[in-house]
Parts: sequence; structure tokens; C-alpha cells
Amino acid sequence: MNKREFIKKSGLGTLSVLLAPSILKNIRPADRLRTAHIGIGNQGFEDLRDVSSHPQVDVVALCDVDDNYLAAAKALHPKAKTYKDYRVMLNEMADGIDAVIVSPPDFTHAPAAMTAMNLNKPVYCQKPLTHYVSESRAMKKLAAEKGLVTQMGIQVHSFYDYKLATLLIRDGIIGKVHTVRAWSPKTWGYNGTEPEGNDPIPETLDWNLWLGTSAERPYKEGFYHPINWRKLVDYGCGTLGDMGVHIFDTPYNALELDVPRTVVNDCRPPNGFGYPENNTVTYEFPGTKHTAKSLKWVWYDGPGAPPEQEDLKLPNGEALHDQGAMFMGEKGRLYLPHFMLEPKLIVDGQYKEMDVAKYKLGTPVRNYASEGPKHYHQFVDACLGKAKTSAPFSYAARLTETILLGVIAGRFPGETLHWNAKEAKFDEEKANEFLSGEYREF
Repeated sequence: MNKREFIKKSGLGTLSVLLAPSILKNIRPADRLRTAHIGIGNQGFEDLRDVSSHPQVDVVALCDVDDNYLAAAKALHPKAKTYKDYRVMLNEMADGIDAVIVSPPDFTHAPAAMTAMNLNKPVYCQKPLTHYVSESRAMKKLAAEKGLVTQMGIQVHSFYDYKLATLLIRDGIIGKVHTVRAWSPKTWGYNGTEPEGNDPIPETLDWNLWLGTSAERPYKEGFYHPINWRKLVDYGCGTLGDMGVHIFDTPYNALELDVPRTVVNDCRPPNGFGYPENNTVTYEFPGTKHTAKSLKWVWYDGPGAPPEQEDLKLPNGEALHDQGAMFMGEKGRLYLPHFMLEPKLIVDGQYKEMDVAKYKLGTPVRNYASEGPKHYHQFVDACLGKAKTSAPFSYAARLTETILLGVIAGRFPGETLHWNAKEAKFDEEKANEFLSGEYREF
């Protein structure tokens, strides 16, 4: 099934077990939120933990293709019903669920989230929002049409240091920004060859459901489930789609950017299976009120990232943190290490004191155990009518589109691609086939 056909049907048909359009029958108490969780291993388990830590949440359904993950989650929420197939869960429990948390691998984000949203369910979806640009645009459109509460899982969006950096940049502390450089040395890439043969599928794993809408492929231990899918083009989005979303988020938000005009990725030639282990992605964005007429943005990932760069030199010969971002403006630089570290102002090669009390953010708290749940609780409170989300799909889709354009540029190393945001396509026709793809019926 073509993704366009799936999107057109908004999650109905064979991919959602003959789900019929449904209007939420709100039979829950007004002060409670019943949540269903799709994907509860690793990051999904953290999502489950932090959503359920809200005192007004009742976890009513758990879904995962791996029995081991289901058992661990069931032990914490014994009253919740368990499922392997999210389509079955949403079909059977449509009237008993108030919100859906989507945390499987990247390639299942859109199929699961679109199915839930078609049933008028608010959705919290892990980052990156989708695996394909077409999916991001479709999720943004559907959420807007239905007026749904949505949130993408970029927890640092709600942390003190990132909110402070946003306020500082918007207040003009370094003037108009002309360049952003961001980096992570993580290696969510694979330069090897596709494995041959197949291995026995673990009894605890439903391999067909794990593959979901992706192409049929034999199971090979150590290459896909439970961790390494992120390195592979059929399933994840590489380091750019993992750490890039977190580290991009604050500069992207602070500068109020839209999608870029051009993108070029300097990396090894594509091998059709794994992402490059090193990428240098350069974007050009149209200007905003916080930037010069245009903005240059450079992303570095993989071993050795970032390379030595004059823009990235710190005062007193200090070493850069292994992940972070640097804003370059007409009055100086703002350094934002990742993560939970204060932004620092650099002028004429020296650190300068900043008056941050005027922003009334309170005392900095840098404890992940207490700060981590805030982004999730914001979503819950928004579903209960008590707050608004700060990373809704209207924002998350644009950020994800930007990320994915850099991923696509990796298919054409060293070649500048020109993005037509209005038409949602590249000027270079050969790149457009990677904006979407085919969905397998499963």
C-alpha cells in the first residue's frame, strides 16, 4: 500500500483492523486521563513511567511486540490490558482510551499515531515525529483538522537551561544570529554490508508485527530489534534523527525558524542499508526577526564531531562538551552545551555575566528525575484542559521535516538540494522518491 493512500484513508482499512470512524465517548471522570501505550521497551518504558507518574493518569492498555517488555510493564500496571498489535488494541478499546502514547521505532510512529488520531485521540509521540516527510505533514494536518492535543517527545524542551537560552536569544543578547553549529559524536550509522541469512526468531518476539509497514526482511540477531534499528535506513533516522532533534530543538525554537531552503550532507556514499557513521549537514534557512537575512546551520555527528572550528573555540582553552550548540551573532556567541548545563555568553573571546533574573524562570533545577516528567505532565494537563503543550505537532512536524531533509541529503553526498516548502518537494526530482515510500500490508 502506498503511504499516500494510507494517509488519504487517515489510518483506516487493513492497517487498522477495519476501524470505523469513532467519536470519543467521554465516560471517564473529568479529572482522570486513561492512557494507552504503544511500544514500551527502552524509551517507551521511560515514557510509560513518566506519563503514569502524573497523579491523574490511569494506564489502561499496554502494547508491544515483545513479551518481555509487556511483562515488565504489566508488573507495574497490573490492571492494564495487554496487546501485541496496536490496531487490535485501538479497535477493542476505542471508547475506553482518552490519550495514546506512541513510542515504537521511528518507522511505526506515523502508522500508529495516525490510527489513534483518526479515532480522535490526543497523541504523545516520541521523536523524531515520523520516518518520512510526507508523514510529518499528514500528522500535522490531521491534528489541526481534529483539534487534538499533541506533543512530541523532546523532554529538554521543558527544561530550565533550554528555556533560558530561548529567552536570551529572543531578547537579542548576541544580536541577529547568522550561524548555528550543533554537534553530537554519537554513531547511529552502519558502514558495513547487509547481513546474509537469518536467525531463529525469539519466541517472545512477533517479528511480523515488529516489521509492521516496513518491507519484509528476515530476522537477524543483533541488527534490528531491540536497539540497532536506529542505524538502518528502513527503520530509523540515524544520529540526526536521534540526538539531532534534541540539540536542534532549542536553536530552532529560539530563532522561530521554518523549513530550510537548501541542504547538503557531506558523508560517505549511500549503501542502501545503513546510515553513514559521520555526517556534516549544512542548511540555509530564510531569515526571521532573530536572524540575519539568511541563516547558516551546520550539524556534525559521528566519531570526532565536531572538527576544530574557530566558531567553537571556548575561552581559556576550555574543551567543548561532547554535545551541544553554538549561536553566532553580530554581538557575540551563545554556547549551549547538552544537556542540563547553563548557556554561556562569549564576547570578544571571553565569558560575560548575564542578568537572567529578569526572565523569572526561578532557581535552576538540574535533576533529570524531577525535570524529566515535566514535558509528559504538560501533555496530560493539556488533555485535561489545564495547560497547553509546548511541542505540538504544528511545531514538531516542521522541526522533523528539517531533520529528515538532512537525512535525505545523505543519499546524495556533497550535492546541494533545493527544497520547495510550498510544493513539499525538491527541485532535484531524483530526491523526491525519498519523501515517502511503500507500506507493507501486515
